[in-house]
Amino acid sequence: MILAGNRQQVISRLRLSNPWHLLAVGFGSGLSPVMPGTTGSLAAIPFWYFLIQLPQELYYLIVLLGICLGVYLCHRTAKDMGVHDHGSIVWDEFIGMWITLVAIPNHHWQWIAIGFVVFRVFDIWKPWPIRWFDRNVRGGMGIMVDDIVAGVISAALIFAMAHYFPAFIPF
Repeated sequence: MILAGNRQQVISRLRLSNPWHLLAVGFGSGLSPVMPGTTGSLAAIPFWYFLIQLPQELYYLIVLLGICLGVYLCHRTAKDMGVHDHGSIVWDEFIGMWITLVAIPNHHWQWIAIGFVVFRVFDIWKPWPIRWFDRNVRGGMGIMVDDIVAGVISAALIFAMAHYFPAFIPF
């Protein structure tokens, strides 16, 4: 894979008419010039809101399929762009947010905001083991796995906050 060019040159290799590229960049949200990962995480929330209307088993199945599909589409898009994990590829943030938000105890905006902030902190900070996966796994799985792990850790933290320390949550 060629490592190439400035942001505009790399983004010019995207074709939003290509469904893999369109999904990989989160329907365009990853093309934000400022904090594309954060923008992608925010863009995942309306889709999550639609998904939670479905039966829980179907929600989990869609997230699992999104992971499997994401490995391919992130790999394909990164290869087409010539950069391993370009910031505009945010499908992994969509999946990480959907995993995180499964743990919120209710759908009040405060819990959604907490889920968003917790996920973004873990995704940006990348403490162990997230950092290990980010540095040691390549390809489409490498793009996806650190956000999957960040989502699982975020969900566990939110679950613990809601169920073991409810007195500290004012809503």
